[in-house]
Amino acid sequence: MSLRLLENPWLERLTFMPLSVFLPFWAVFFSWVCFESFPIPFLEFSYLFLAGFLLWTLFEYLAHRFIFHLELSSQLGKYFVFVIHGNHHDQPTDKLRNMMPLVVSVPLALAFWYVGEWWGGRVGTSVFCGFLAGYITYDVIHYLCHQIRFKRGIMARLRRHHNLHHFASAETNYAVSNTFWDYVFSTKMKRPSQRS
Repeated sequence: MSLRLLENPWLERLTFMPLSVFLPFWAVFFSWVCFESFPIPFLEFSYLFLAGFLLWTLFEYLAHRFIFHLELSSQLGKYFVFVIHGNHHDQPTDKLRNMMPLVVSVPLALAFWYVGEWWGGRVGTSVFCGFLAGYITYDVIHYLCHQIRFKRGIMARLRRHHNLHHFASAETNYAVSNTFWDYVFSTKMKRPSQRS
């Protein structure tokens, strides 16, 4: 059973994100964004898409490290951090809260898309398309890390990396869809024999 975040039952439901809603919604939204990127040469779109995808991986790391783990002193601030992420640390295997709810992710996606369109028209939309693909990939990986016990391969490594964040040290291993930025910013948890 999920932790109760809000008193109002209708608002509480908005904090849930089942996989059966996430996948079709974002498949349609992503298709729409890709359609809006064209006409643009395919090779140029590919480069812009890749740039957006890589930009997402950095954004994912920074948001997780500096927003989701923000240490605020006021009761309201602490409650805010608990609602946006702390509840996930209390119940990391909650299937309904392993992905960002649409009530948060859709307005953010529209805002980022608007900025991309304002900045560069179809070029900006193409970058946003890659950024959105990165977000979708991240949230699916995050869900799978908490719901499936992978035995081998990249998913097993990502799951191990993320579980160390949850169960060993919340001040390390902030990236979920990759480990690159944790190496770059020296937040990758070292094995006990590697610690100084």
